[in-house]
Amino acid sequence: MSKIIRTEPNKILAKAVEYHGFVYLQGCTAADLSKDITGQTKEVVAAIDAILEQHGTDKTRLLQAQIWLKDIRDRDAMNKVWEAWLPEGMAPARACVQANMADARHLVEIMVTACK
Repeated sequence: MSKIIRTEPNKILAKAVEYHGFVYLQGCTAADLSKDITGQTKEVVAAIDAILEQHGTDKTRLLQAQIWLKDIRDRDAMNKVWEAWLPEGMAPARACVQANMADARHLVEIMVTACK
């Protein structure tokens, strides 16, 4: 039976789950909720980088991304950070939608799946 690795699990979620060479990340949000969409997006992609590194992979191995925005009108500003962060030619399959956030101060949440 293949081993399932759960990173920092709690009662409702884990930061990441690794199985068969795939790494599934939690929805990542910014810690500093006073920042605008650009600042929060930069925090989120930095958090994604850190979690992927813990699992021996990186953003060049992204397969899928799901992005939730509090306000879809922030999409262009978020995309500027996203595009600068992604290596050229390495874009994952992606969805980006507007959503009610668990905390109204969250402007963006990003969840990715990567392989090793």
